[in-house]
Amino acid sequence: MTLKHVTPFSIAYQSADAAMADPGLGGLPEWDLSVFYSSIEDPAIEQDMADAKKLAEQFEVDCKGKLAEIAERSGDELAEIIRRYEELEDMMGRTGSFAGLSYAGNTTDAAHQKFYGDVQEKLTTASLHLLFFTLEMNNVDDAVLENALRSEKLAYYRPWLEDLRKERPHERSEEIEQLFHEKHVTGAAAWNRLFDETISGSRYEIDGEELSIEQTLTLLQNPDGEVRRKAASALSKTFGKNLSVFTLITNTLAKDKDTYDRWHNFDDIADSRHLANRVEREVVDALEEAVRAAYPRLSHRYYAMKAKWLGVEKMHFWDRNAPLPQADTRDIPWTEAKSTVLDAYKKFSPELAEIAEQFFDKNWIDAAARPGKSPGAFSHPTVPSAHPFVLVNYQGKTRDVMTLAHELGHGVHQVLAAPNGALMAPTPLTLAETASVFGEMLTFKDLLANAETPEKRQIMIASKVEDMLNTVVRQIAFYTFERQVHELRKEGELTAEQISAIWMGIQEESLGDAIDLEGGYENYWTYIPHFIHSPFYVYAYAFGDCLVNSLYAVYEEAEDGFEQKYFDLLKAGGTKHHSELLAPFGLDATDPAFWQKGLAVIERLIDELEEMDQAD
Repeated sequence: MTLKHVTPFSIAYQSADAAMADPGLGGLPEWDLSVFYSSIEDPAIEQDMADAKKLAEQFEVDCKGKLAEIAERSGDELAEIIRRYEELEDMMGRTGSFAGLSYAGNTTDAAHQKFYGDVQEKLTTASLHLLFFTLEMNNVDDAVLENALRSEKLAYYRPWLEDLRKERPHERSEEIEQLFHEKHVTGAAAWNRLFDETISGSRYEIDGEELSIEQTLTLLQNPDGEVRRKAASALSKTFGKNLSVFTLITNTLAKDKDTYDRWHNFDDIADSRHLANRVEREVVDALEEAVRAAYPRLSHRYYAMKAKWLGVEKMHFWDRNAPLPQADTRDIPWTEAKSTVLDAYKKFSPELAEIAEQFFDKNWIDAAARPGKSPGAFSHPTVPSAHPFVLVNYQGKTRDVMTLAHELGHGVHQVLAAPNGALMAPTPLTLAETASVFGEMLTFKDLLANAETPEKRQIMIASKVEDMLNTVVRQIAFYTFERQVHELRKEGELTAEQISAIWMGIQEESLGDAIDLEGGYENYWTYIPHFIHSPFYVYAYAFGDCLVNSLYAVYEEAEDGFEQKYFDLLKAGGTKHHSELLAPFGLDATDPAFWQKGLAVIERLIDELEEMDQAD
């Protein structure tokens, strides 16, 4: 099993690196990483990695082969061993986080590339001395461990120990796990880097000017249809040039995952992701089934309505995210985006806003879009002894404001969960999306309440529906695509044409007849990073959106007490199963009706848009 501090740096984004932001947006912050080190040349980095290796070696000498005996002898003593292990995780995680964030800030710079690679390799070497620990812990007899848990100190770690036990059916011998662990740097992690650096270095020519993918994708939201067409054409052309590279990466990683899954006794191609998310396969299957069945009521219906608004029978695929004719397309200054999000957070909870404001005041945000910077947006929790960092590529669009609200939700969640420590602060992806989507919803509802005219209300609702369709319909379509690609890869290597055919078939199913996908869309699967960095990650977005739709309905109907329950959910981090966390709100994700409630929220917004349309 892969240790946290050497997990490939996960970038939750939808596009790639951007050119410099418009100066009209105001001063855009860049993060201050000095909580870790002064720079990538800081001599403390080498010293810390050497110390980590030495401490890991000593930990192995002190503990290997002795855990069962220690557990039988003293729960307090075993708790102290776990505490030492946790401290090592945090120590290595600090260096790994700094390397990952530094690399994200400049993925195309040779010095940062080398630094990131070197740190990964050294941390992997050091962590080999820790790999025995979780394997040996899972060999401690259940009865012995349960008796040891009478210790108050050890009982603190019960949630982590119970989660660890869930890994037991999928663990192999220490020697085999060491091989998988050590080969990861030259396997999946290397292919991840190749993808990142290919995307970050790619350029897209429009009217003689070379743009980054972030800039080019942003043009798909331009009010001018001809601009959107040119952007789509440029994307298709460059994707086509790199098609063989992306096809090789996809085939290699799918085969690599299949090999890992077979050796670790996972039956279904997504089971390892479900285990990491602490969610049952049946729950995810029910989610996928519910969303796919709802395509006609949601995306098909909305895009048919949007085509009519744009004055066409069928939209081209490059018009899917086009602004409506009356939409406000001005650039929103950074200061306005900040106040918009913080004001919405504050109306729900002053404490929520106070935590979020730290990200602005203490330079925990990198907002400027610049050459070589990692694309899109993410919030990296780093380690409990530090604090999270948020990356966005702010370009002044309404969606950028909502992205800021989303990532700050993650950041607040990570701050609140951090006191659980390095082992129990991390939250499963399915629940990690709760605070982010809730933050978006708070911001949307606040803006909607201030809509000055019915026309502005209509445009805002339409924009929110599109965001929800991108979060629910699009991500489940992505999940279905991944499933088909990984299943077919078991039978042999896939050609680019085969992958593109799968892509097009699933996009047609999810988007409906109102969108014409001809003209270059067949290769758009190539730039989706989640397929590369985190296979089957994408369903977590749909899970989180449907969950928050239901949660927000409870909030609107709730009397006193909702805020405290919500904070308790966020503070729990990874210490509780989703069923425990949702129970106080009267929600149950194992109930098929749960997903229908979440989807019904989107459906009602589309109903409202139809009523407005008919009234006009």
